[in-house]
Amino acid sequence: MVLWEFIVICGIVFIILELFVPSMFFLNFALAAFVTSVASLYTTKLLSLVLVFFIFSFLSFAFLRPLLLKRKSKDIETGINDKYIGKKAKVIEDVSSENGAISIYDERWNARCEDGRVIPAGTEVEIVKNDSLIMFVK
Repeated sequence: MVLWEFIVICGIVFIILELFVPSMFFLNFALAAFVTSVASLYTTKLLSLVLVFFIFSFLSFAFLRPLLLKRKSKDIETGINDKYIGKKAKVIEDVSSENGAISIYDERWNARCEDGRVIPAGTEVEIVKNDSLIMFVK
């Protein structure tokens, strides 16, 4: 097996690892491996290739990873942030600061009371914010 082929296979393994652990970690190594495989066409000195791999790994960690993580964090939004805020809902299980449930648009949502008091079932409340799948009401 030729050296550049071995390095390309390593890059492909890093991409596969990135698919299973989507943390934008192994993608940097894959990019460095592909650049190193191109460099291996020009030199076979192991020290030079190791330096190329480490330099490009560091550069991609320093510059590419922050850009990819910023873009990834924008895609995580749930899409329900403003849909229910300010809407009226009906309490179907007593709502406290630790547990409870409301119903809005025939949907059941876990709910919490922001000020710590207990809101009895049957009361109409207003949704003031949400945290993931939990609505906070007053």
